[in-house]
Amino acid sequence: MSDRQAQGRARARGYTAVNLSHEGHEGRGQAPVRGSGVPVSGQGPRPSWGPGAGEGRAMVHREHSAGRGASSSTGNGNGDNGNGSSAPSSSAAGAGSRGAMRGRRTIGDTLRTRALDAPSKQGTMGQPLQLTSNYFKLLRHIEWTLHQYRVDFAPQCASARLMQGLIKEHKKTFGGFLFDGTQLFMVNKLRSEQLTLTSKHERTGDVYQIKIVHTGTVDMTNETGIQVLNLILRRAMGGLNLQLVGRNLFDAAAKIAIREYQIELWPGYVTSIRQHEQDILVCCEIAHKTMRMQTCYDILRECQRHDRNYMDSFKRAVLGVVVLTDYNNKTYTINDVSFDTNPQSTFETKNGKTSFVEYYQQRYNIRIRDAQQPMLLSRAKKRDLRAGGCELMALVPELCRVTGLTDQMRSDFRMMKAMSDHTRLNPDRRIERLNTFNNRLQTCPESADVFKIWQMELDRRLVELPGRMLPQELIFFSPSAGGFPSGEQADWSIHFRNNPMFSTVRLNRWYLIVPNRANREASDFLGCLIQAARGMRFEIDQPEMVAIPDDNPATYVRTLDNVVNRDPQMIMCVVSNNKADRYTAIKKKCCVDRAIPTQVMVQRTITPKGGNVRTLMSVATKVVIQMNCKLGGVPWKVKIPLSGLMTVGFDVCHDTKDKSKSFGAMVATFDYENKGVPKYFSTVSQHTHGEEISNYLPLNTVKALDEYRKEYGELPKRIIFYRDGVGEGQLHYVYEHEVKSIVEKLGEVYKKFGNDQDVLFTYFIVSKRINTRFFERRNNPKPGTVVDDIVTLPERTDFYLVSQSVRQGTVSPTAYNVIYDTSNLKIDHLQMLSYKQCHLYYNWSGTTRVPAVCQYAHKLAFLVGQFLHQSPSNLLEKKLYFL
Repeated sequence: MSDRQAQGRARARGYTAVNLSHEGHEGRGQAPVRGSGVPVSGQGPRPSWGPGAGEGRAMVHREHSAGRGASSSTGNGNGDNGNGSSAPSSSAAGAGSRGAMRGRRTIGDTLRTRALDAPSKQGTMGQPLQLTSNYFKLLRHIEWTLHQYRVDFAPQCASARLMQGLIKEHKKTFGGFLFDGTQLFMVNKLRSEQLTLTSKHERTGDVYQIKIVHTGTVDMTNETGIQVLNLILRRAMGGLNLQLVGRNLFDAAAKIAIREYQIELWPGYVTSIRQHEQDILVCCEIAHKTMRMQTCYDILRECQRHDRNYMDSFKRAVLGVVVLTDYNNKTYTINDVSFDTNPQSTFETKNGKTSFVEYYQQRYNIRIRDAQQPMLLSRAKKRDLRAGGCELMALVPELCRVTGLTDQMRSDFRMMKAMSDHTRLNPDRRIERLNTFNNRLQTCPESADVFKIWQMELDRRLVELPGRMLPQELIFFSPSAGGFPSGEQADWSIHFRNNPMFSTVRLNRWYLIVPNRANREASDFLGCLIQAARGMRFEIDQPEMVAIPDDNPATYVRTLDNVVNRDPQMIMCVVSNNKADRYTAIKKKCCVDRAIPTQVMVQRTITPKGGNVRTLMSVATKVVIQMNCKLGGVPWKVKIPLSGLMTVGFDVCHDTKDKSKSFGAMVATFDYENKGVPKYFSTVSQHTHGEEISNYLPLNTVKALDEYRKEYGELPKRIIFYRDGVGEGQLHYVYEHEVKSIVEKLGEVYKKFGNDQDVLFTYFIVSKRINTRFFERRNNPKPGTVVDDIVTLPERTDFYLVSQSVRQGTVSPTAYNVIYDTSNLKIDHLQMLSYKQCHLYYNWSGTTRVPAVCQYAHKLAFLVGQFLHQSPSNLLEKKLYFL
C-alpha cells in the first residue's frame, strides 16, 4: 500500500461512513431476552442469551415496530393549556406507536461560549453572495406550554412498542400527548402530581403498573422544547412509510439495486430542528444506507467452499460487522459466533422450551432452511442489561443481511463509481429531492394532520441567507518572487511545471529497494522522478538500488535492517500490491525501530500507461513534493501577516487491532516570520479505554512550546488551536477539561518566562461531518465562501467555510466553532486565517476541507492506529514523515 493510497483509503472510509452506511451507532438492536435464558443443553456455563428477535419479560411479549417510521407517538386532546392558547383537538388522540427509545439521553444546558455582550460575529471582508441552504423555516411559533412527566413501568418493560401500547390505553386520560419511551409530554395537566395507572397486555394478560410523576413544564424555546419539536417532526415523518434504521429514516420502497455488485442503496433523510440566529429551522439532508444483498449465511457458504478452516475465516469475516434483520428491521453488531449451537437449539420462554426454528415459524412465519448453521451472537447494550436483559442475543445467519462495505469493496473503483452515481447528488438534484420531501411531508394526510394538531407549519421554500466570497489566496513558491493566485477552483497544480519549491533539502544519500520483477518499472520511474525534481530545483542524486528476490514482508525487513545501518536520508520501497502486512512491516521498521523517512510505491502506480514513460510525470511530481516534505522542505506558502504564530491541530484515531486503545495525534506548525520557512512538530499519545485525552493534551502542547522556544529563542506570540474529532455531545467536556487545562498550563509556562499577561490563544472546534449544505443559484458555491448568519447558532461564535471545490456531487462546508478566544483578532481575521490554513496541506496542490494541521494530525493518527499500533520514534517529530 503506497503512502498516497493509504491516505486515499482513509478518505474512502470517511466518505462511506458519512454518506453511505451511517453506522456510527452500531448495534442499536432490540433489547435481548429478559429472564434466565439458560444455556443450550449439553454445554457448559455461558452468559444467558436468547433469540435476536427479542422477548419481553414473559418471554413472548417483546414486539417490534418493524417498518415503522419514527421514534415518537403523538396524541391530542381538548382543554386549555393554562396560558390562554387553544390546545389541539382530540380527534386523533394517541395516533399509534412509532418505536420510541427508552432511556433517552437527558439534554443538558446549552454550552454558551459566546458572551451576550460580545461584538458582532458577522464578518465584512469579501464579495457578498446570496445563497440557499438545506433548511426549512418553522413559520408558526408554538405558543402553548407542555407538561412534562417521568414514566416508569413495573415490571420493567424494554419493548418500545409495548410501552407505547400500554400508554395508549390511557389516551382519554392524557388528552394530547407525546411519549418518547421515558418522558411523557401532555397538553393538559393531570389531576395530581403523581399518578399510578394500570394496563393489561391484551394478548398475554400481563398487568403493568405505570407510575407517572410530574417533573415540570416545557418552555418551547428551551432545549427540551426543541426536543419535543423533533419528536413531533419524527412523528409526522412516520406518515411517509419510512423505516427507522439506526437513528435515521430510510425509504426501503425507493431502494436502488446495483445487482452487479450485490448491494442496495436505501435513500433516506437526516432531520433536526434547532433554534438558530433568528428562527427555528429544520435541517434536512439526503442520506443513503448501503445494504448488501448478501446474508451472513452466504458468507458462511463461501468460506466453506474456499477454506478448509472455514470456521476461523467465517469468524474473521463477520466479527464486528453490523447486520440488519428484515423481520424486525433492527441492526446488530456481531460479537461472536457459536458453532456449538444451531437453530434447532432450544431456549426458555414463558410457555416452556422452544427451538429457534419453531420460534421464527410461529412468530414471523419464517422457515429456516438450514437447521445446522451456527448462531451469531450480539452483545446487548448497557441500557438493555440495566433493564434486565440477557448479555447476548442469538441471531440466525440466513436471516441477517450484512450492511456497510468491506475494505475490498471500498478499493473497487468501479463499484464505488457505480455507487457515487446515485449517492453524490449534484446541487440541482439535491434541491429537487429536498423540495419533494417537503411536499410529501405537507401533502401526506397523516403527516399533515400531525402538523395541524400541533400547530406547526413549515415553509415550502429553502432558507435564503447571505454569504461572502473571500479573496483568492496567493501561492508563493519563493521567498523573493511574487505569488500566483490559487484560482477559482483552488487548485494550483499547473504552477509546479515552471516554479521551484519554496525550500528544499538536498537528497544525496538514499536507497531504492525493489523486487527483481519490478526492476524495469522502478528504473523508468526513477528517471521521471529526477527529471521532475530538477524542474522544481530539488537536488536528488542517484540512489543506491537494492534488489530483493521476492516481496515477502520478512524480506523487506531483513533488507531494511542492512540499509538503515548505512545512515540514509530516505528509503524508497517498491511493493507489488497493497497488502497491509507488508506496508505495516516497512513502516514499523522505519518509524518505530529506526527513524528513517520512507516512501512506499506500488508497482502498478509506477507502471507507465501504454508503455509511455511520460505518463508517469504527474505521479513523479507528487512524489517529489512528498519526499521533500519528509526531509524537512516546504513546497509552497501563503502569506499569513502574523509573526510568532504557532498553529496546532489535533485528531484521534482508534487502534484497529485493539479496540480499547486509541491514538491522539498533535501536529504543530511554527511560523516565526512572514517570509521564513515554517517548522513542524508532531507527537502521538496512546489512550486506553476510559482514559481522558485532557491528561495528555496540555503536556503535548507544552512540548510544542518547548520546541518553538528551542528553535527561535522565545515563546510564540499567538497560538491557534484546531481540534477535530469532537461530537456535539462532547463540547461541554472539551471546554471544561481540555481547553481549561491547556489555558492553565500555558499560563504557567508563559509566567515562568516572565509573561504575566493572558496568552493570545484561540481554540477552534472543527466539524466536517455535518448535514448543512449551501447552494449558489442551484450550483456549488466556490472555495472561499463563508456563512456566518441565519443558520449559525446564537450561543456560539461560529461560521461555515466552503474551502474546496468538487467535480461531482454537492460540496460539504466545514463548521468552525470558536469556544475560547483571547487573541484580540476580529472575526474577519479568524475566518481568513482558517481559510489560509486550508491551503497548506502538502499532499495535494489544492485546498483541503479542514486546516492543514488538522489534516496532518488525522494522517498521523491514521498511520499509527491502522498500521503502527504504537507511538513512532521521537527522532521523527520535526518532519512530515507521515505524508
